[in-house]
Amino acid sequence: MVALDLTLTISKNLPMFPGSPKPQFISWSTIKKDGYNLELLFLSSHSGTHMDAPYHFIKNGKKIHEIPVSRLTNNAILIKLRKKANQAISKNDIIKFEKKHGIIPKNATIIFATGWQKNLQSTNYFEKNPGLSVSAAKYLTSKKINLVGIDSPSIDLGNEKKFSVHQILSKNNILIVENLANLTKIPGNYFKLVVLPLKLKDATGSPVRAIAL
Repeated sequence: MVALDLTLTISKNLPMFPGSPKPQFISWSTIKKDGYNLELLFLSSHSGTHMDAPYHFIKNGKKIHEIPVSRLTNNAILIKLRKKANQAISKNDIIKFEKKHGIIPKNATIIFATGWQKNLQSTNYFEKNPGLSVSAAKYLTSKKINLVGIDSPSIDLGNEKKFSVHQILSKNNILIVENLANLTKIPGNYFKLVVLPLKLKDATGSPVRAIAL
């Protein structure tokens, strides 16, 4: 498989969660004045395609700089489930996948392709996105998986205000990657995932460069 970029481009026009700051690129040095170009970046650590460290929701959870690189490069299982606004990925959806493709093993990296990314510029992108049901999150937790990713802005449903799924996964030290792009371009159900956050000390998360190989 040719390398495929699964990452949204961060720019000043990148849609953000309501209440989150828009990314800013501030010119600091220029070739004309200083002999080189340099910019300052102002952005949320959860901008664009990003990883949530357990510390995002759990007081004593692992912070982004504490995540070992062995958890960031793995064979991934791609579960393709077309979902509409506020439609949950259920435990039964996952069990149906397992019946067809085999049992999800311990330490697996699970990626959900819902097709929601096509709504990125829509006004309801952040408010009506599909996500995991609580029962699905608990089921994945019972599998002791490594990481779960999705092509929507949140692993929780858009109308879920208590972040129940985030809480369940984070308490069990499961990494979360959100806002993945181009998942529908991946053939089949298995691929090599490389997802690299910045090593930001004590941070709750980081933008990532995610690649399918």
